[in-house]
Amino acid sequence: MWSLPEVRWAAAATVLFAAAGTSQLAGTPSWLSWGLYLACYATGGWEPGLAGLKALGERTLDVDLLMVAAAIGAAAIGQVFDGALLIVIFATSGALEALATKRTEDSVRSLLNLAPEQATRLNAGDSEEIVDAASLQVGEVILVRPGERIGADGQVLSGASAVDQASITGESVPVDKQAGDEVFAGTLNGTGVVRVRVTRPADETVIARIVAMVEQASATKARTQLFIEKVEQRYSVVMVAATVALFTLPLLWGTAVQDSLLRAMTFIIVASPCAVVLATMPPLLAAIATAGRHGVLVKSAVVMEQLGTATAVAFDKTGTLTEGRPHLTGVHVLAGTGWSQEQLLALAAAAEQGSEHPLGRAVVRAARESGITLMAAEDFSSEPGRGVRARVQGSVVEVASPAQLLDGTAAEMVADLQDGGQTAVAVRVNGDLAGVLALADQIRPGAPETVDRLKTLIGVTPVLLTGDNARAAARLAAQAGISEVHAELLPAGKVTAVHELQAGGRRVALVGDGVNDAPALASAHVGIAMGRAGSDLALDTADAVITRDELATVPAVIALARRARRLVVANLLIAATFITVLVTWDLLGDLPLPLGVAGHEGSTVIVGLNGLRLLRNAAWRRATTTES
Repeated sequence: MWSLPEVRWAAAATVLFAAAGTSQLAGTPSWLSWGLYLACYATGGWEPGLAGLKALGERTLDVDLLMVAAAIGAAAIGQVFDGALLIVIFATSGALEALATKRTEDSVRSLLNLAPEQATRLNAGDSEEIVDAASLQVGEVILVRPGERIGADGQVLSGASAVDQASITGESVPVDKQAGDEVFAGTLNGTGVVRVRVTRPADETVIARIVAMVEQASATKARTQLFIEKVEQRYSVVMVAATVALFTLPLLWGTAVQDSLLRAMTFIIVASPCAVVLATMPPLLAAIATAGRHGVLVKSAVVMEQLGTATAVAFDKTGTLTEGRPHLTGVHVLAGTGWSQEQLLALAAAAEQGSEHPLGRAVVRAARESGITLMAAEDFSSEPGRGVRARVQGSVVEVASPAQLLDGTAAEMVADLQDGGQTAVAVRVNGDLAGVLALADQIRPGAPETVDRLKTLIGVTPVLLTGDNARAAARLAAQAGISEVHAELLPAGKVTAVHELQAGGRRVALVGDGVNDAPALASAHVGIAMGRAGSDLALDTADAVITRDELATVPAVIALARRARRLVVANLLIAATFITVLVTWDLLGDLPLPLGVAGHEGSTVIVGLNGLRLLRNAAWRRATTTES
């Protein structure tokens, strides 16, 4: 953070402002407090001032120069505190924007680390050579050993393994790969050895395209501004022109220079957008603070405003609506085998004790949670793409893919389970099929209630976007109460789905957690990441983070953002009324400077306090129950 000059200058300006205010309250000599205030002006104002002058050189007038001019004008008539406060607000805003930009850029660069820097290339005669993964050419063959990350997108030539490709597709369990199957760079190989023919160069892999999509979407999104910023330039031009006219025209009529300058400075004070800035920022910042206390990190005021304008919500499946790991959902014993459900689970868990596969760990975990004492296993062996085999109390137990062990009767049972979106695992004892275990990713507690709440709040049912297979997606959607499902999507497919939704006029808030969600998070109107299980890239790309992984906070923060927007509108009306009255008085009458300053400060205090109402815990409680 401190490597950014914007952060260092903003911190210095804030410290000087605090020191100057303390000095003024303590009754120290005025030269000391004024010196500290002017140092605050210099440290916090030189960057926006320089940016404003550069914009002026390009024949545009922006609010940065206007703020510096208003601050200087305030100091010129003795209101140095007001000007310093304005400088600190703008310096801090610029620092936060620079910090957010840097974090996103760093995360995008770190994403490339998912793909290994080196790979084992097989040359003529099967000789091995360690080469840079970036130098691999289409058609070359690489060897991938257990536990290694795959160095290129390609097709399996020989061997079999289970590959964890959650970073690309979001699937909750490793996928069995054998000859002819496609694999992706950066995915993690399981316990088997595979030979892979490269099908794409390094700069065209799926992981490289994810990086490109995130960078492109982030660059587009960075141009988003607060509503009030969209009228800044016109306001700046009008205000500067009016100030110049107020100073020069009276001089032509014989008014004294001091009187003309005083009127112009009074105008720039009462017309300066301090109240307008505070009309917008305190409600949004208070909403950010309240959301943060309740487990939602909203990264900027722009994001809070965008949350309030969202008209549709889309969810990722694995790790977002679900817990992201398989759970045992059923033990199905075949008739006539003589085994009970508890006995079959005990045998399968004993055989799976030595397995590193997520399905095996889920079986062991389920046995322990059921109070089953795990029996010792001997002669354990694991065959990639097939399953495990072990001797348990004299019996040979095999737990494997159903395709390897099934007969006709059990095949119907497995088909029914798979049609329901579950994963089936067959168990054979001493060569005889004993039963089938059903496993599935488990829906998060409160997910159906969250979906219902969002439907009530926004008026449309949320959408499901997932890289998982269609059957698993349909099962989860039915449990959550979602009717619109887009399944088997690669990262580019999720971006396309978001674009299609937004092309239809919807402003999409996307909730996700994985690397594969990052491009879509960056492309959505607002991206929300699950904090505990989320990848670094998803957390940094997202506009908001649910730190406690509580889905119920999604509708709550949207409701809070909508209330913040309503307060912004109310504050803008208050600020505009004060500015209109004071400016009219100054132009058509003789507004005393102390009264002008009092009116300006009064409007600033009113809108500031009104916005800070959202700091109360009652604001969050209301957001969790309100319908709009």
